[in-house]
Amino acid sequence: MVHLLFWLLTLLYKMCPGHAWVASNFLMTGPKTYLTYSRSVQEGAMSGIEECRHQFAWDRWNCPESATQFKGLRRATRETSFVHAISAAGVMYTLTRNCSLGDLENCGCDVSKNGKIGGSGWLWGGCSDNVDFGERISKQYVDAQETGQDSRAAVNLHNNAAGRLAVKATMRRICRCHGMSESCSVQTCWTQLSDLRDIGNYLKLKHSQAQKLDINKKRMRAGNSADNRGAIVDAFGSVAQTELIYLEDSPDYCRRNTSVGLYGTEGRECLQQGEGLTQWERRSCRRLCHECGLKVEERRTEVVSSCNCKFQWCCTVNCEDCSQVIVKHVCARREAADGPGYRRRYRGPK
Repeated sequence: MVHLLFWLLTLLYKMCPGHAWVASNFLMTGPKTYLTYSRSVQEGAMSGIEECRHQFAWDRWNCPESATQFKGLRRATRETSFVHAISAAGVMYTLTRNCSLGDLENCGCDVSKNGKIGGSGWLWGGCSDNVDFGERISKQYVDAQETGQDSRAAVNLHNNAAGRLAVKATMRRICRCHGMSESCSVQTCWTQLSDLRDIGNYLKLKHSQAQKLDINKKRMRAGNSADNRGAIVDAFGSVAQTELIYLEDSPDYCRRNTSVGLYGTEGRECLQQGEGLTQWERRSCRRLCHECGLKVEERRTEVVSSCNCKFQWCCTVNCEDCSQVIVKHVCARREAADGPGYRRRYRGPK
């Protein structure tokens, strides 16, 4: 929470360069609309990070808190591309939603297409979510932190934009029937935000397909700003706006390296069995433990709680103590006695 507030203040400051007092003044005494936008931006950024942690809960890199701090964002890896995209998407999503709910001033439904023919048998109408408003305000806030002219700033801005495009790509069309006896001869339709989970799923797929940029380092090292821009433009030439991009290979997330905010997979929980598990979740023990040179260790914990409670007149509640054994599987270091000939099978930053 503290670093998110600091991040927000930094954004506000950079939007008003040369006036250090403006950032805090807007938050403390500034226009009501600006204050409202700030709250939505903060809420959206936090929602984006929560979605990041959900999407990577059973990956070696699990969107740790260090990934959302300045130290973690200095690297331009495949994972930080997702952090930038989902954060920008979360801010845009929350601004758009709060606009449609009537929580923001000077903002309402998008009725720009109402009355126009949308397709065979349907017209635009109703209250479409105002994604253009959400995109515009999100861009003002989130992109304001990228003031550099180097390749990393360009990559971050690209991934911010890809996150916002993901919000648009996952929009749903909702329709209502009209006609005699609900014959549905004509439909009125409008667009609505998908759940943030759908946006997260969309961007997780983009993360797996992210492209590494090949930038001409000789031109970048020349120190000439025109050469820098030219090298960046050439590298971006073949990349679609919807795709995530990165510059650096990911570090070994199996290993602990606290200097860069990495804690490894030792001690991480994994899933071996259970109803409704996805294939990715069922393979989490292999991915987090075995492929990182660790073993799976079963840990049992007895939990005692109140149960079979009965109300006695008057006026007490009598309960029994019931115990339940909770079984968890965690990644643990292998000892020499666990068996010879074991080799670590690291297969990339999954």
